[in-house]
Amino acid sequence: MRLSTRLYAMLTMALAGPAEGLSAVRQLVELRKQMPTLYGLLAVNACALAATHFSLAPLVLTPVLPGALSTLCAARAVHWWRMRPEEMSEVEAGRQLHRSTVLTAIFSIAFVGWAMVLNSYGGPYEQGHVAFFVAITVIACIFCLTHLPAAAFIVTGIVMGVFLVCCVTSQNRVFLAIAVNSVLVTAVMVRVLANNFRAFVQLVASQAEACRLSEENARLAHTDSLTGLPNRRYFLQRLGDLIEGSAGRDARFALAIFDLDRFKPINDTYGHTVGDQVLAETGRRLAAFASADVVVTRLGGDEFGVLVRDPGSDAEVVAFCDVICADLQRPIRIGSILAETGCSGGLAVCRGAGREADALFDHADYALYHSKEHRRGATTLFSQVHEDAIRTERAVEAALRTADLAAEMTLHYQPILDTRTGAIAMVEGLARWTSPVLGPVSPDRFIAAAERCGMIHTVTLLLLRKALADCARLPPTVGLSFNLSAHDLASPETVVAILAAVRGSGLDPRRLTLELTETALMRDFDQAKEAITALRSLGVKIALDDFGTGYSSLGYVHRLPLDKIKIDRSFMADIGTDLGRSLVSTILNLCQNLGLDGIAEGVETVEQLEAAQRYGCRYVQGYLIGRPMPIGDVLGRLRREEGAQRLRA
Repeated sequence: MRLSTRLYAMLTMALAGPAEGLSAVRQLVELRKQMPTLYGLLAVNACALAATHFSLAPLVLTPVLPGALSTLCAARAVHWWRMRPEEMSEVEAGRQLHRSTVLTAIFSIAFVGWAMVLNSYGGPYEQGHVAFFVAITVIACIFCLTHLPAAAFIVTGIVMGVFLVCCVTSQNRVFLAIAVNSVLVTAVMVRVLANNFRAFVQLVASQAEACRLSEENARLAHTDSLTGLPNRRYFLQRLGDLIEGSAGRDARFALAIFDLDRFKPINDTYGHTVGDQVLAETGRRLAAFASADVVVTRLGGDEFGVLVRDPGSDAEVVAFCDVICADLQRPIRIGSILAETGCSGGLAVCRGAGREADALFDHADYALYHSKEHRRGATTLFSQVHEDAIRTERAVEAALRTADLAAEMTLHYQPILDTRTGAIAMVEGLARWTSPVLGPVSPDRFIAAAERCGMIHTVTLLLLRKALADCARLPPTVGLSFNLSAHDLASPETVVAILAAVRGSGLDPRRLTLELTETALMRDFDQAKEAITALRSLGVKIALDDFGTGYSSLGYVHRLPLDKIKIDRSFMADIGTDLGRSLVSTILNLCQNLGLDGIAEGVETVEQLEAAQRYGCRYVQGYLIGRPMPIGDVLGRLRREEGAQRLRA
């Protein structure tokens, strides 16, 4: 009863279509492997049966009809051999399975009808051959039609039904025994077929589930959980695909990197929850630009990547990226907080084959750095000018790595004047490097190179020890100001080494002022505060350099134990205007209210000096006061001024 139920279920399934979860294409692929063999076997068996009855039966039953059936079998075998199920749709594959089931029934009727007609010719041997033909046909069909069980069931039902009727009506005990044996064998084989097909369906279902889980895992592995955008891994994978696809043809695509300009202060001020909401909203805005030719991703932190296929002209893709920048710059409302984040972009265009992913990414990153330094809020396209600059930077880095730093690096000192006493109160140590390979290298170039290649701590400590030794030659009334890199303050080991150098120099720590930029504080505010506290505990003074050029300097002024503020030279250059005077006056009032010393940088004219004094600035620095000079020249100037003071006395 259970077997008949299963057979009925298989027949119903075949007439209705593939089993649930079973791909018709997959079923057809497996079936194609067996069908040419089945048709070949039928043709060979038919020819063998016709040969044994050739002299006994009419010609139409021996060479004509079996020849026609064999020809049809050969045609069907060729058809299956040429079939490409992998290229079919599910609908096409389903139609092919249904057509095969119908043709199987037709072929079954034709072959068994022909065999039963032949059974009336010849003696017991020929009749035994007919019985053998029927049995072999059923067995072959069951095995070869395992992946189309309904067709196997139809063949079995038709062939065995007709054969059983013939055996019973013959009233021959031998044929009755053959019929009983055939039924038992067929039943067992049908059961095996049912079990095998059920196992096949389960296997396909498990493979489909494994494939789905694999795809889901791949999707999760390539998705940023916060913004829902594809992540850095996906970005690099698509970049590799674009580069590979452009090989051997003149294909262009663009790679852009966008970075939020004021995200860290928002994170520090309002907390990470608000910061995450800002990033999520930025991701939603950026996702609106995604299309078939535009891939948008989050690379990490507040950095986002965009790939543009067939970007058009350089002007068009720059304009597109500027639109993205403008959209990401719009304020973001989070409850009662209005977060304003700027956005800058860097763009590199691949103009043909031969590019490497790392090189293109570095070019876009370099262009982004250029935007942040010179064109905040806009997109910079990497050009030959930048290529030349990179080449120069690499030459500087290479020379720096092989340099004899102790012999090649020196310090020049620029005086800082106390306008109340008219005496030099301090000198600022400025690094100088003359490379035997490159010649004189400007400080901004070799300091940046030292930061990039990880040598900045070595350079800082070397120059600091030289500056401390030079300062020991100066009068006790003259202090030393020395600049620290952002990387120095972020390294606890370097801070400890600085403290050790100051203690080992024998110089009164109160004569030393260390200048920090806002960038140094932004890298890691907590670490910066801890380092400043350690330095001040020794007696070292701390100055905030280039005040007013950043976007959150006031926040650092009231949260950090500072001693001095250096007013950026750009304000002194505009002191002749009403706005410039107001800014300088405001900064000096802030210094006075907080008990900090204000130092005006960039004083180059008498008018600027008089204006600084008029607004209460005690300390000034600039070319009018003195240019940077070697320590020997500083000592000579101090001696001359001391002599002049004695003459006046």
